[in-house]
Amino acid sequence: MLKSFIFMNEYGKKRNYVKKIYIAGPDVFEANSIEIGKELVFLCEKYGYEGLYPLDNVVDFSQSKHKIAQDIFVANIKMIQKADIVIANLNPFRGKEADSGTVWECGYAYGLDKEVYGYMKETKEYIDNFTDDEKFAREGYFVDDKERLIEDFAHPVNLMIACSVKEIVKGDFEDVLKRL
Repeated sequence: MLKSFIFMNEYGKKRNYVKKIYIAGPDVFEANSIEIGKELVFLCEKYGYEGLYPLDNVVDFSQSKHKIAQDIFVANIKMIQKADIVIANLNPFRGKEADSGTVWECGYAYGLDKEVYGYMKETKEYIDNFTDDEKFAREGYFVDDKERLIEDFAHPVNLMIACSVKEIVKGDFEDVLKRL
């Protein structure tokens, strides 16, 4: 059953509205990204929402790479603008950090005053992602092998992400849906 609420349109007629969820994350780079998207959209429907998956956008791939990139960017922006909620896969991607595109989408959604949620398989503190060989103690803080401060605010991700989401759920996409 879809979660909807009734509102009055500009003509004074009652209308149902189903909340829309933008599905953010590096899942779009997986070999089975289409199947992943279908499953995540299905889960949205199962919990009463409409899922918006970036690969559902129609883009002409016969254009130049820059034009394709611009079209993807604009299409995803429009999806985020249509959404009421953003749920982001913040698991590390190609390193210790979440996917940079996903992080940008979270910040953009936050700036639009959308509800933003993240999920991670592991929500240990960010500093604990570094081995003893990768972090070096200084007086009251740690640095990496290039003497750069390692953020230590008891969050699993950078403070700018952690403080802009309503919650980072330990688990997966469905675990976030269960909490909404």
